[in-house]
Amino acid sequence: MQTGIYQFSCRFESEAVLPVFKGSTLRGGLGHALRRIACALRRQDCQGCLLGNTCAYAFLFEVKQNPQHDGAARLATAQRPHPYVLVPPDDSKRAYKAGDPFSFGIILFGPAIHYLPHLVYSVQEMGKAGLGKGNRDGDGRFQLETVHQNDNCVYDGRSLNSTILPTEVSLDPVPAIKTGTITLTCQTPLRLKHDNQLQDGLPFHLLIRTVLRRISTLESTYGGSGEPALDYRGLVARATGVAMTKSSCRWIDIERYSNRQRTAMLMGGITGTISYQADDLSEFIPLLRYCETVHLGKQTSFGLGRIRIETEASE
Repeated sequence: MQTGIYQFSCRFESEAVLPVFKGSTLRGGLGHALRRIACALRRQDCQGCLLGNTCAYAFLFEVKQNPQHDGAARLATAQRPHPYVLVPPDDSKRAYKAGDPFSFGIILFGPAIHYLPHLVYSVQEMGKAGLGKGNRDGDGRFQLETVHQNDNCVYDGRSLNSTILPTEVSLDPVPAIKTGTITLTCQTPLRLKHDNQLQDGLPFHLLIRTVLRRISTLESTYGGSGEPALDYRGLVARATGVAMTKSSCRWIDIERYSNRQRTAMLMGGITGTISYQADDLSEFIPLLRYCETVHLGKQTSFGLGRIRIETEASE
């Protein structure tokens, strides 16, 4: 699957107060700005819009029925996944002064890469409107300075270079060296459901079920080759026998305000580090590496579910 990994570097022009987890604030500001510039008919509801199939906002932000879902697929989801994930800043800084730098990432999947110019312009407009608390009074104004795709500058503050090719995220070959330990770090809250229940623990089989569902859905929706040929049942069955050896994971809740529902909502998930051990975990490494790029679980478009794995060879 083609991916565009972009880092947006900004600088505040006025004081700003942002929440500790900035993913919801960024997504809300970006969505409002994109809708203002993309919606030609100024509709309040995207459902049934004649321009919906060609609209940048509708493609990136509106969730529709997944055309790949036939109702009987083992792992496909009924709703099309968002074609991007946000990568909010790692720090917990809340107060910013005029002149302070501020950066965040956006990762686009497949055809969403074509909408990069819309997103660059939307971030510029978001900067004019202000971000965070007090934006109606002039706080949180910022200037977009550059956008980088890996080490390449695609926007220098004046012009956009769209000739740089996207990268490819794919399943690497299984490592030749046996892996005995996998340590998973949830860098942002990992929000999972199993049997229609939110989970505050992460046994290995649940992790692998979630990984397989994420890969299957993204590849079948946005990949060029369709759903990968994986031994889904066998992988889940073998994952059931993997032991959890250490865990510092805990559930944390993040409050966000939903403009659509006009109410405060909780958006929480699992954070911390978990270690798993077995004789050989090598076959799971490519699956988990893939999800380091695309995130995992629910509400990845807010920046949730960013993971990192470390491995140790078997003794």
